[in-house]
Parts: sequence; C-alpha cells; structure tokens
Amino acid sequence: MNPIEVMLQTDPVIILDGAMATELERHGCDLNDQLWSAKILLENPDLIKLVHLDYFEAGADCAITASYQATIEGMTKRGLSEAEAITLIRLSVELAVQARDQFWAKADHSKRPRPLVAASIGPYGAYLADGSEYRGDYGVSEEALIDFHRPRMKALIEAGADILACETIPCLQEARALVRLLQEFPGAYAWITFSAKDEQHISDGESISTCAAWLDRFEQVSAVGINCTPPRYLSSLITEIKRHTSKPIIVYPNSGEQYDPVTKSWTGPSSSEGFGRSARHWYECGARIIGGCCRTKPEDIQAIAAWARGE
Repeated sequence: MNPIEVMLQTDPVIILDGAMATELERHGCDLNDQLWSAKILLENPDLIKLVHLDYFEAGADCAITASYQATIEGMTKRGLSEAEAITLIRLSVELAVQARDQFWAKADHSKRPRPLVAASIGPYGAYLADGSEYRGDYGVSEEALIDFHRPRMKALIEAGADILACETIPCLQEARALVRLLQEFPGAYAWITFSAKDEQHISDGESISTCAAWLDRFEQVSAVGINCTPPRYLSSLITEIKRHTSKPIIVYPNSGEQYDPVTKSWTGPSSSEGFGRSARHWYECGARIIGGCCRTKPEDIQAIAAWARGE
C-alpha cells in the first residue's frame, strides 16, 4: 500500500526530518568529500543512527536515509568493491530502521503514527559533485540515467525502506527516468521532489506545473513537491503544483542560505521566519508533507511538530 496515503488518512500533516549533513558536521564530521554525508556510512555509522533518533525525538514522522550521495560509482571510485558499495547503501536503510524501531519502542503511540523510513535517491548530479544537481545539464540520455539509478534503487528497496525519496531532482528528464525505473519494482512507491530556481521553475528552467502534470498519472508516485530550495519560493510553487496534480504535496526547503557548489559552502542569511510559522502557511497553501533540507536542525522540526500537534 501507498504509505503516504495510509498515514494521511489519520494525520493531517506528515512531518519530515531535517538536514543530516548539518547535524553530522555539528558532531565534528568533515563532509568536504565527494561522498558527502554518505562518507559517514564508512567512518561512523552509529552517528547517523543517533541523528535519526534526534529527529524522531524532535517530532519527525519520517527519516530520510543517508544515501543521497551513496552510489555504486562513487563508492567504487573510493576503492570499494561493488558488493561493498551495495552493503553500505543497504546500511543507510538499516540504520534508519533501527533508530525508528528504538524510538517507537518507547514512544506514546496514541500521539503520533509509526514513523516511516524514506530511502534517499539523490540526482545524478550529486554523484558528479560538480554543481550540476542544481542545473540538470547532464548531457546523458534517459536510458543512461535509468542504468545509473537502478542498482541503488534495487538495494534500497530490498533493504526494507518504506518509500523512496527521489529528491533534489533538477530536470524533468531525470524524473521521467526515475519513474520509468520505479515501474520495474511493482509495489514500491516514491516521492519526487525537485530543486527550484524561482517561484515557478525547477532548476533547469522547466515549469513546476509541467512536472506536476506529468507525474500526476503514475500510481507509484506518492507525492510531488520541492526540496533544497529557499523558503521564499515555496508558496507560489505549492500553488502551481496544486493546480496540476491531486497527489499530496511535499516540501522541505533549505534554511534560505545560498550554496556555492564550487567552494561547497553556504553563505548569506537564513530565512527570518521560523519553521513552525512557515509550515502552517505552506499547509494552508496545500502542502501535506513538510520538513527541512540543508542547514535545518532538530529545533526546526520541533517547531513544525509544535504547530502540527499543538505540542
């Protein structure tokens, strides 16, 4: 069954977690690496589990795994065998499941749903680590993208993820590839979230309305939305998506700071409006699945939970 649909039958809003990398860096990890947060799957996997636990305690109904930049190609470049790479990709799901089960064993089941584990599938550009994940100008075919994503998607599904999080997608071409690939796995579901450049267009310039309309017809697509995008663009983007799909709308923006893919650093101010207040506004616009992306923290998720549950 579609896990998003099931949860929304009893809960008006699903609360996602926040940034994994921000928390790993706060714990002293150096993520200036082509594998980014996936590097910690190799170095300190228990820390990833701890971050998942922190977000569940903050109120998250869903953990997104540390597999965004965990690819077969990226890990074999680091000297791992393909089998070792697949083991690490599966580990990202196992850590989130362990954290979820540990949290749920002590949680008050009357106050919230049993959390989901969403397996992150980052874009092809994340593997390239050249900033093209925010441009979408890959210069490769749809078939090549399908072949690239297939082994990771298979490993994540087999590891026991509840749903796939196909996130920070910069172009409709890659979304089409992911949906075609998803059809190779009957019974699996995924959300598709795009990175956006302004109030109406995703990163490569395609309109979000075109993307939402195309995705609307696929039953295995559980939700459509936006992530890793400045909060100031969300209201308009949500409105555009709502006009072109009946699927639940998912949003998890970054903090509002600007990312420089060359220096791999964040600059500028974060959004001045708190996530709790913003989440309420995004909900009123039509979003039903809400969380945070880069540079957001457990405190931001706690603020969303405080609004959503009146905590």
